[in-house]
Amino acid sequence: MSQVDLPAADAVASAAKRILDSIKDDPQFAEFRAASLEYSDDWQCFTGFPVVAQWNLEADAAPLFEEGLRALALKAAVFEATRDDEAAEVAIAVPVDEMTHAMLAQSQLLARIAARTGAVIIHQTDQEHTDYRANGYTHNCYRLAWGEPPARYWLDHEEVNRRRAVLAGLYESIGMGRSGREHSLDFAGASA
Repeated sequence: MSQVDLPAADAVASAAKRILDSIKDDPQFAEFRAASLEYSDDWQCFTGFPVVAQWNLEADAAPLFEEGLRALALKAAVFEATRDDEAAEVAIAVPVDEMTHAMLAQSQLLARIAARTGAVIIHQTDQEHTDYRANGYTHNCYRLAWGEPPARYWLDHEEVNRRRAVLAGLYESIGMGRSGREHSLDFAGASA
């Protein structure tokens, strides 16, 4: 973790709201949103979205897109205040982080929007923190900006780990090892 002191939560909240509004006001925002949500055919992560109880891609995609935007705005606000990539990688809940990946996959659109708005979009896998906890720094910043985050998506780290263990057991029961990172299926003679 960075040695830079994190800015006050109220300052981050104010900046994050401004950044989010400028992103949404961008002329290519609708295109960016549509492209991010269209990415759904490739949303095959076994341990990100499936930790959401009764996950449903069609019902959850749009609200989770909003949460991903808010997470990116919070990170951009921390970066704006600190100019430190590592400090800006504040703790994000796993399902929200997974949605940011779908958004970041629209790299050219997001880069153009960021350039026009002046926002610096932060995300680096080896520095990210998915150990979000209620009443932690990210939660406090979020709450001051937009109110209480939806608990459906902003799951505490320990609860995510518990749910991942449940999923891992279920995946194992059908031959999917290491939560989908390997399997014992050879597909010989298998039909759809």
